[in-house]
Amino acid sequence: MDIELLRERAGIFRKIRAFFDERGYLETDTPLLASNLIPEPCLEVFETAYLPPQDSKVRKAQAYWLIPSPEIWMKRLIADHHVSMYQICKCFRNGESTGRLHSPEFTMLEYYTMNAGYEDSLSITEELFQYLLPKPAPPELGTPFRRISMEAAFSRWAGFGLYDAVEKNVLAEKARNLGLDPPPGMNNPDLYNLIFVHAVEPYLPRDKPAALLDYPSFVPCLAKKHPSGKTVERWELYVRGIELANCYSEETDPQEVRGYFETQGKVKERSALVPHGTDPDYWKVFLPRQDARGGSRPFPRCSGVALGMDRLIMALTNRSSIDGALPFPMQR
Repeated sequence: MDIELLRERAGIFRKIRAFFDERGYLETDTPLLASNLIPEPCLEVFETAYLPPQDSKVRKAQAYWLIPSPEIWMKRLIADHHVSMYQICKCFRNGESTGRLHSPEFTMLEYYTMNAGYEDSLSITEELFQYLLPKPAPPELGTPFRRISMEAAFSRWAGFGLYDAVEKNVLAEKARNLGLDPPPGMNNPDLYNLIFVHAVEPYLPRDKPAALLDYPSFVPCLAKKHPSGKTVERWELYVRGIELANCYSEETDPQEVRGYFETQGKVKERSALVPHGTDPDYWKVFLPRQDARGGSRPFPRCSGVALGMDRLIMALTNRSSIDGALPFPMQR
């Protein structure tokens, strides 16, 4: 990376901090190592270990894992302090391809807004883009973002209604009609993902940022369910056809969080290439806390966004690969 791009990257970091600081967000700095993580079967992690000093009476290694996002720590801070916050940090994901858009070590911007839902976060993200973009902005990076529901995306590009196909139990048939070859017994979340990756995602608009909203509730995640029960309050942002950010209206019901950890923890145990620890009591983070006056204060309504900084810098500096936006690209 040349010195001018290093300066440009540093300038983008400063502007992002200024954006959130001006709006009263608290910048946080949480650990990169964790003794337990949120069970997410869709991703793999890196394992390491702490070795006590050689003169220690009990020299037993303690397992730690590099965080795939700072979420597990930031939600503990939210429970304690009820403030909007952001963080720019390194994150790590294992078992993925490397290349133009992927690196096992990457930089994440994660921000949580109190008393807000996913639609509020989308507006804040549009404001962030307006703050960062030159004037005039390139149309493919400009605001307002194009908003497309997942149901509308499936209808337009896959050629069928997603929820009707699920209700009729014909997702596998729809996949075969698209020329895909799902193995026998593939479940609905995997069928949905297969169709999305091959028949929807490649055709998303590239002339303007596109936010895909209202993801199916049969795909487990820690987003709040829509009152209809069919969808969760989630969006993902695509810029030039590349996924850039993921957002939830955060699930704050402790029993819903507990159920997620129990069910997805079992899936993770069966499927993980790198098994990791989970905290069976993490759901208690979401229980009401006693305040200074002796009253009870529930976990706040909030919405969080995880945004890939290297991909954002790639877009803002008009690079075709994240290697061009990294000070030290991964050696392959």
